[in-house]
Amino acid sequence: MLNFIYLVITISKARQISMFSKACEYGIRAILYIASQSQEERRVKIGDIVKNIDSPEAFTGKILGLLSKNGIVDSYTGPNGGFKIEPEKLHHITVADIVKAIDGDAFFKDCALGLSECDGQHPCPIHHSVEKIRKNMRKVLQKTTVYELAEGLKNKESILKR
Repeated sequence: MLNFIYLVITISKARQISMFSKACEYGIRAILYIASQSQEERRVKIGDIVKNIDSPEAFTGKILGLLSKNGIVDSYTGPNGGFKIEPEKLHHITVADIVKAIDGDAFFKDCALGLSECDGQHPCPIHHSVEKIRKNMRKVLQKTTVYELAEGLKNKESILKR
């Protein structure tokens, strides 16, 4: 697992709020781009991925290596190399699988305020409120497949960069 600090909410310099770590954001976007290309039977190179999802190349390469190691994406070397996901796998890979491969269970289990000891018996001030949201989010991420989201891209119902 990459050593990234997980935050329930990350506020960047531009005051954007994000639910996922940067690694997860880039990982999810990269997988969705690869999935959209895989539906057309195309392998994509790292340069094409970073250009289309607006991410740093070295960081994205590390994330894709981790996702490949976890069986989410296939990596090929050589002149015809690149990344691809077999079309039948697209229906079985969920967003929760991607999050877990990158950040482990931190998104689903760690304290929202970053406390080392926070649970139902010794809760932080927002533990019980966040726990309800977290359970719902887990259900959504476990039900949402890469195929569904890639279809949204294909049909121009969603985007990967602004």
